[in-house]
Amino acid sequence: MYQHIMIPVDLAHEERLEKALNTGADLARLYDIPVCYVGVSSNTPGEVAHNPEEFEQKLKQFASEQAAKHRLREVSSKACISLDPAVDLDRTLLKAVKESGADLVVMASHVPGLAEHLFASNAGYIANHAEVSVLVVR
Repeated sequence: MYQHIMIPVDLAHEERLEKALNTGADLARLYDIPVCYVGVSSNTPGEVAHNPEEFEQKLKQFASEQAAKHRLREVSSKACISLDPAVDLDRTLLKAVKESGADLVVMASHVPGLAEHLFASNAGYIANHAEVSVLVVR
């Protein structure tokens, strides 16, 4: 059914990703397909990493840990560096979908509140604009 899964991750908020990570891993095992974990960071120091190289290493380590934890056959990671992730996150993730070759995106969402009435969520944007299937896990 699917050939490749992309799972966007925010390494600063791993604790909020558990359901989406488990869902993506379950689907990867079910269809015996690879998973690409994608993270977006800036090229300036942040709470996760001091520079893009450190961010890439941490994302690679995260992907390796997920592979071991969920017994995944094939995983990769893709670090996307943006000048302003808060502004460019949606476009950066859509570009990563195309570059990764994923035909399914599994991503976490958050419980909607007042802000979603004013601003669209990242998951909602990706679901509306991606050319592939998107599973939003709340």
